[in-house]
Amino acid sequence: MKPHFLRLIIGMAVGSVFSVLAQTGPFPPTDWPATKDLTKKVHYFVAGEGLSSPGDNWVAELSVLTGGDQNTSDITIGGFAAKKATDNYLNVADNLFEEWADNEFIDILVQAYGDGALFNAQGEPRNFTFLTGILPELAAPSGGQVPVEAKNRKWNWILFRIPNGVRNSDGSLLVGSIPANAQGGFTKGGVNGGTIRFEGVPNLIIRVIAFGEEGAFGSPEAINVFAPPDASCDPEPNTNLAGIDISGGTSAHMQVINDGDQTVTFEDNVGPAADRRRVVRPSGTFLNFGVTDNFLGKSCNDPRTVKVCVEFYDDPAFAGAGVRFGPEAYATDETTGISIFPEGRRHTLEGTGQWIRRSWLVPAVNLRGVNAGSLTAGPRFISEGGSVAVSNFKLAVIRAGTHPLAGQDPLTDCYQDPRICTEAYGSYAELDLAKEVKNGLDVGSSGGDQEMMVAEAGPANDRRQAVRAALDDGTPGFAHQYLNFAITDEALGPNTQDPAHLAICATYYDDPELAGRTFRPEVYFTEVNGNEGLGFTPGDVVHTLEGTGTWREAYWEIENIKFRGVNQGPQAAARFVTNGKIFITRLRYAVIRPCGPNAGKNLLEDCKPKVTDVQIAVSRLADGKIRLAWPAASEGFVLESTVAIGGTWEAVADAPVVEGDNVVVNVTPTGSRFYRLQKP
Repeated sequence: MKPHFLRLIIGMAVGSVFSVLAQTGPFPPTDWPATKDLTKKVHYFVAGEGLSSPGDNWVAELSVLTGGDQNTSDITIGGFAAKKATDNYLNVADNLFEEWADNEFIDILVQAYGDGALFNAQGEPRNFTFLTGILPELAAPSGGQVPVEAKNRKWNWILFRIPNGVRNSDGSLLVGSIPANAQGGFTKGGVNGGTIRFEGVPNLIIRVIAFGEEGAFGSPEAINVFAPPDASCDPEPNTNLAGIDISGGTSAHMQVINDGDQTVTFEDNVGPAADRRRVVRPSGTFLNFGVTDNFLGKSCNDPRTVKVCVEFYDDPAFAGAGVRFGPEAYATDETTGISIFPEGRRHTLEGTGQWIRRSWLVPAVNLRGVNAGSLTAGPRFISEGGSVAVSNFKLAVIRAGTHPLAGQDPLTDCYQDPRICTEAYGSYAELDLAKEVKNGLDVGSSGGDQEMMVAEAGPANDRRQAVRAALDDGTPGFAHQYLNFAITDEALGPNTQDPAHLAICATYYDDPELAGRTFRPEVYFTEVNGNEGLGFTPGDVVHTLEGTGTWREAYWEIENIKFRGVNQGPQAAARFVTNGKIFITRLRYAVIRPCGPNAGKNLLEDCKPKVTDVQIAVSRLADGKIRLAWPAASEGFVLESTVAIGGTWEAVADAPVVEGDNVVVNVTPTGSRFYRLQKP
């Protein structure tokens, strides 16, 4: 009878669990979902207070990383403390990651704020991908999509489920162990110090993250049910700019707020003798500007990146006084959420006696404002150590999605760092290994997937010191090889400056044994709407070796590049990708400034291909064909091919077509062939 009694008790317990799992969301943010299974192991993270472990198998062993290309900020929104991803990645470290070594699936439960960051640029559902594994063996499985109903301006429970893939080198699962060939920051079983990384999630706001066994939280179908918003909201208006000119006495849907702890005084004849202006000064510390008549939208509209352009006086009395000025706080939601703008990005006044005109980009701002009363507003400003005089203030909303003004910046001539319009920063850097020249540029540090070596290369009559990727072509897990170069001594200006337009010239050995191999600058940091993240050059900008046995030059331009460096610090431009041991002996960078005395000047004009120096861009298409392209402006050229250098060249039979600015021929590869452009 005793065994039967035990089976009866077990059956009752299981029945009780299934009864709970039959529930569906939406579940309140103040407690774990009612579908939870306390018999399964869970590792979790909670920002701030409010949730604790519901059972012994649930332990607080996760942490959200910040730094490098995975920065986060602490904010308050929807009544709770939270983490916001300010870069493309949200990397989560698990102190007990080894416990997932036998789990073929991992459930990822998050409590996320329901705004536009959950969706793509058009406001539509997108795949949420998660990076698992350790270099060089990685996977990026999709955990599913979030339906548009989650855009409800509330805290939502969302459940993703990902496979824990198999590592080819040793047959173990990607999450849960460290292989013998591990590279990079793998101490927590993943990349860059983490365990599982959320990919491509700028501005995602998270309060809770939990990793669990399959079914630990219930099913995605039961969890991913969302409450409607509390009220409907008018669409964003077809406007994007408001401002006030105190000096000129005009206003465009904006006024100075003058109450509470943000009272002001107005003053005439401020500034240098040649440019006296009427200004507004904060009586205390804060300076705030409100938008009238909801001209830029309402607080129930989605948070957007805003650009603020301010003209203020750098009073000589501020010299050496440590006076700082800039955005201080801004609203994150339509109720009580507030975020603090980074103090390090405020402007330090030097006492130059000049008017300064500069901008700040602030992502994910709600127009409720801070202490704006019945008005709407962007970020509130702070004046520390002195009362800064402001003569002009403009606020632009960078629209997104399908809005008629999406992506438009009405303040393109107002820069985050006005010094880029002067000669304060250098515009040229050069590394020439053959001549031992290191002018603001050097070979970067090796490690991980970018092992490099310096050696002699070139034809017998022109041997030079040069650098190439050191990894063997057959290194397991590395289909490509990388070269990374360090910018030294801030030769091209600080990281705080606006994204740069960079010209690049590389002198490389056109090795006959590497004909057909390619290289290009590939990944770099960029800035979009105030968020820094990774950018990638398109595959069709590769430079292809022809095997001439000479030193040659390759040229590229990259717009909107930041000098933070990818896997290279403290500064770098773009990391190069190669598919062969291609030697580079000389590398030159030139910044093409957008304004000032050097506006539009390109110090690498000599390297830029001439119209007669036409180059073929090569890339592989999804169907296996090879795409060969060259500028359509270079008329009269015929594409020819041969099976061997020195053999007979024949015109390619495939008909060329014009695609945009290029002439394109798609060929089906048959063995090894060489291609060239010939002008009859």
